[in-house]
Formats: sequence, structure tokens, C-alpha cells
Amino acid sequence: MAERMLKFINLPQQTPEKRPAEARREDFREIYADFQPEAATQQASRCSQCGIPFCQVHCPLSNNIPDWLKLTAEGRLEEAYELSSATNTFPEICGRICPQDRLCEGNCVIEKGFDSITIGAVERYITDTAFDNDWVKPIAPLAERAQSVGIIGAGPAGLAAAERLRAQGYQVTVYDRHDRVGGLLIYGIPGFKLEKEIVLRRWKWLEEGGVKFVLGADIGGATPFAELRAKHDAVLIATGVYKAREIGGPGAGLPGIVKALDYLITSNRQGLGDAVPDYDSGLLNAAGKDVVVIGGGDTAMDCVRTAIRQGAKSVTCLYRRDRQNMPGSLREVKNAEEEGVNFVWLSAPEAFLGDDKVTGVRAMRMHLGLPDASGRQSVEPIEGSSFTVKADLVIKALGFDPEELPGAFNEPELKLTGWGTLKVNARNFETSLPGVFAAGDIVRGASLVVWAIRDGRDAAAAIHRQFQAAQQSQAAE
Repeated sequence: MAERMLKFINLPQQTPEKRPAEARREDFREIYADFQPEAATQQASRCSQCGIPFCQVHCPLSNNIPDWLKLTAEGRLEEAYELSSATNTFPEICGRICPQDRLCEGNCVIEKGFDSITIGAVERYITDTAFDNDWVKPIAPLAERAQSVGIIGAGPAGLAAAERLRAQGYQVTVYDRHDRVGGLLIYGIPGFKLEKEIVLRRWKWLEEGGVKFVLGADIGGATPFAELRAKHDAVLIATGVYKAREIGGPGAGLPGIVKALDYLITSNRQGLGDAVPDYDSGLLNAAGKDVVVIGGGDTAMDCVRTAIRQGAKSVTCLYRRDRQNMPGSLREVKNAEEEGVNFVWLSAPEAFLGDDKVTGVRAMRMHLGLPDASGRQSVEPIEGSSFTVKADLVIKALGFDPEELPGAFNEPELKLTGWGTLKVNARNFETSLPGVFAAGDIVRGASLVVWAIRDGRDAAAAIHRQFQAAQQSQAAE
């Protein structure tokens, strides 16, 4: 089989066909076409099958990437799916939204000069093919267990934990404040990166496997937190972090300056067919406006590309560092530039202009100074470098912090870290309350979906171990 691999020597890197920028500006459909079987096989065969797979080392889920690439190259797609799904609850989602250029593909040993394997596209292709061929079966535990687990949050961490616990036979109920399952996947990430049918398909799959959902839940309000603890043998908090980081300066409170997540949720709800007054009124709609997005992460990229599709007059992204130091995916920056977004690197806002609403952003040029304690270069303003960007809509995409959780759940016994995240035992994900666990962004801070999936799976394993230990202890008495 060795001759089927190592094709990187004579085969160039090829990604699935990307829709022209002019066409994709007009809708919210995904921008990449599906891999054709022959192309996926060829790209998978480029893998060098190296002895130390850095792609796997730099994957938060430690996916068996070289193995399922080899199976794909050999046409053994059902086996490739089984291997891919063994470590990843949602491989078709990670294949679409992971920043592979900073993770697996960016660390591929043939990246320099040869271009990496198109790992993300092949990962997506494998699972989409599995769904098309009915290889993805509902969760079927070998035996049912009496213990129940309540999970707060139907985002990637909560859903990953639900799948793992249900596979072990536990009775799982997921509570979420929204009216659909998916959290950030359904309401935060635009359709051009992740079409909503992909998320809704997983919702249906989880329900078919016996996971129960309670939507529109008000935990800590209509449903006291203590009631949830009494109802379940264990509770997992996987709510994520959604409190937008604020920006100061004169005029920061002017109308027309909005939070990124409010903007994205409004757009996604409108795309799902919901009645959204803030979109219809134009408050959270970029149509015909000069838009300025502040930030350089993936959320900022989602905002600028959404504004383009809504028909903005112009879209400018201000980021205080340069292209090489931005936290978001460089692939997303390239896509945004193709679609007409103007990036102004090394610039930061110092004031927002306007009387009764924002009309512009006054920004300063920045330069990178000496590395700070973390090793990252400091950012320093350049005196006398101010310039103004016209703006009818300013979107703050500076990242997210935790809410005031003890207040939100009316549960002051939940201890926090100095960062405001939930404090847990690093070995078993348990919080300061016995039987209450936490995972995902609410523990590690705002991060990637793939890390949330990893944390959810690990927390589920920890809950299972605790249940097993309790049973063994009872049996020994």
C-alpha cells in the first residue's frame, strides 16, 4: 500500500473548488464545494505517513489524521469515518470551521515548499459521505444506566459531553436558553462557514440516540439551580462565555456601536427565518452602511464577511497588530479580502465621532515594540498618526469574557478563578459544588470549537469515572 501514499512528490495541493467572490458575496451559502471522490482520494494520498505526525500532535483532539487519510486514499471511507469519529464528536463541523492553517495543516511536515495536505476538506468529505451513505447510526448504548446527567448549554462542549455520556448508557438531558440546539454553532457562526442544516442534522441524530433537550430553559431563574442538582446525579455546566469585551474612549456609547455577537445572532436568526425586529429596523443590519469592525479574531472575520453579504457600502477592519500576529485564521483573512473587505493593520481606535449616532472612527497608527512577559510583542501608538474612517455601523469584536455566573445561576457557592471563569479540579472537571462539573469556554476562556469538543469529551469521561468509583465503593461496603 505504500505506493498509494507519498504522492506529495508529484501531486500539488488542491482544495475543493471555491465559489467566485462575486457570487459568494450574494448569499450565505458555504463557499467551498464538496470534494469529488477522486480529488479527495488524490489529496489524501499526498500524506507522507511520517513517523511523528505533527498534524496529530497539534490537533486538540489528537485525531488519527494519517490513519484516516490512508484509508481515504485506499477508498475505505466507511473505515475512515469510524476512525475519524472515534476521537471527534463532530468531524464534519471541525472540517469546516477549524483554523487548520494554525493547527493540523499548519504543522504538516510537508507544508514548507510542498503545501500541506488538505486535512480539513478531507475530514469534512469523509463524514458528509458517511451521512449520505447512512453509515452514521444513532447512539446505541450496550446497556442503560440509571444515573442521569443534566447538561447546561447546547453548544459544542455540552453536545460532545452528551454524546459521550449517552454512549455509556446514562440518561442525558441538555438544557439551553435558546430555542434551537447548537449554541455558537447555530447562532454565532455564519452560514458561509457552517450551513445550519449541518448543525440541525446533529441535533436530530442526538435525539434519535436518546439525548433529551429542554429549550428556552432559564436555569437559576424559573428553574432553580438547586432543583437541577436534585433532579440529576450530576450536572455539567457548558454555557460558554458571551460577555463582550468593551472598548473605551470618547464616544464609545454612541448609538450605532454594537457587539459582535448581537450582530451575528441577528443575522443568523434572520437567515433561519425568524422575525428579527433589530434586523428589519436596520439597527443590526449593514445594508447600505459604511461598516467598521474592530478586532482581528475569527469573530471579527465573521462580522466583516457578514456585512459584505448584507450589502454594506464599505467594510473596514481595524486591528492593532499586523497580519502575522492576528489571532484569527489567515485563510479567513484571504477570503475576506477577496470579497472586498479593507484591512487596516497596526491601527487602533482612539475615539468615536458623532452627535446622536456614530459617524466615524478616529484611529491611531501603531507599531510593534519589544516582547512582553508572554513573549508577544507589545503594541505602542505612534504620536501624530491619527486618521478617520467613516462609519455608520461599528462592530466590536474584541473577544468574550464570562458572565457573572454565580449571579446568573443564583448559586454563590460556584467559585471562580481570577479570570472570572469557573474554578474546577483540573483532574476531574468538578467545580466547588460536589457533583457539579464544568467544561469548555466557561472553564478555559474564549477559545476554539475544537477545544470545546475536547473539553466536553474529557469531562464526560471524568463524570463516568466518578460514577464508576461510587458504584465500586458501594459494592465494597
